[in-house]
Amino acid sequence: MTTSPPQVNGHRRPLPVITDWQAFLGTPAEQPVVEATPQPEPAPANPTVDLVAQAEADAIRAKAYADAEEQRIRAEAEAKAAEIKAVEEARKLKLANDKAQARAIEEQAARDARIAESERKRAAAERGQRDDERVRQEQQQNEAAAEADVAKATKTWRKYAIAFYAVCAIVALPVQVAAFWDRDAPWLVIAPLMLEGAALVVTKGAAAAVAANRPHWHYRTVAWMFAFIAAAINLKHGLDAFDPATAIGTAFASLAGPGVWDLHEHGRIRKRDGVPTRRERRAAKKAEKKQAAEQAAREKREAAREEARQKAMEAIDKRLAEQRAQEFPDEWKYALKLAVAMGETTVTDTVWARAWDDMHAAKPGVTATSISTRNAAAVRMERVLERDPANTPSKVKSSQRSAHLPPAGSKPRPKPVPPRRKRGDSTPFHPAAKRLAAETARRSTTVRIDTEETR
Repeated sequence: MTTSPPQVNGHRRPLPVITDWQAFLGTPAEQPVVEATPQPEPAPANPTVDLVAQAEADAIRAKAYADAEEQRIRAEAEAKAAEIKAVEEARKLKLANDKAQARAIEEQAARDARIAESERKRAAAERGQRDDERVRQEQQQNEAAAEADVAKATKTWRKYAIAFYAVCAIVALPVQVAAFWDRDAPWLVIAPLMLEGAALVVTKGAAAAVAANRPHWHYRTVAWMFAFIAAAINLKHGLDAFDPATAIGTAFASLAGPGVWDLHEHGRIRKRDGVPTRRERRAAKKAEKKQAAEQAAREKREAAREEARQKAMEAIDKRLAEQRAQEFPDEWKYALKLAVAMGETTVTDTVWARAWDDMHAAKPGVTATSISTRNAAAVRMERVLERDPANTPSKVKSSQRSAHLPPAGSKPRPKPVPPRRKRGDSTPFHPAAKRLAAETARRSTTVRIDTEETR
């Protein structure tokens, strides 16, 4: 409903005067039927204005305009509120979309970072594996090269030892042959060959014993014995038949060949048995000395710590004894006597517990006074709890909202006659409650019949 504004072009607009309000409201007015009665004709009078009706009309028009204005303002406010709400919803939706987009960007960035980190770790792991493999291969190559060098040096050393042994045998053999030469017995020249051959055979036997991890000392002893016999023959015959240089040189050759070979075998034996070298023995001795020094220092620290702990315990025990003697003089005197009787030099915890039990028949710290004090405190606490409303049991309120039956009369009756229930005293049940009760009864009856049939 809208009305014309009160002002037009800045000028106040006069309100229209409507005489027939029923016609204006659209409701025809019912005219009462009045019988025609002869009335005397009134005298002509001047027309009058109904001020009350005019005021009512003005009030109605003002009220109608106010209602229309209020509806317009309300509509404008609702439209503005709807616009504001729409703007707010759009802003919230934009913020939500921006947040979702930012979250998606962050998640994508985090995902990319995780992928990059995993790729970096995988690349680092692969690079580490390659480096480890390269180091292992280099180590294997170095070990193989070292083993090859050792094998080559060992083989060369063996060859040189055998060659030196042969040269020494060639140098020493002519003097021995000359010592055994006899025109009447030429077969005696076989003796030096047999002597050198025996030394060579025994030396080979020692090498076989070393390779087979068997005892070898007797082989080496026999080889040295043959070498010394040959050296003695060369020395004596060289001095008798030749000059001292020849005698000493041939005697040295008889000992040098077997000696060099025995030195070669000695190295094999030490390698086989795992005997440490002098450097290794020196390093091991140094490590043992260092470990012994560390062990001594550790034991010294432990002893100092234990001594400090003992002193601290003694101080604590002394302080405790002084406090017991000061706080409980009678118990302390009895504990001293009891300690002497039990063969203790001091009042130990066991002696103190025994003395307290003998004097108070309870554990240390518990007396008749403390028990009485505790009982009195318990009684006081029980009384306080009984007076406390929070600990008083409250009456449980019934779940029934109102009484189902009307209350009994308040007037005393002459006889305690129980009240009679009549039709209409109680409030009737709701039809839904009746149907639910009937359904429950039907189900219980059906279940009971099924149970009886099953039995």
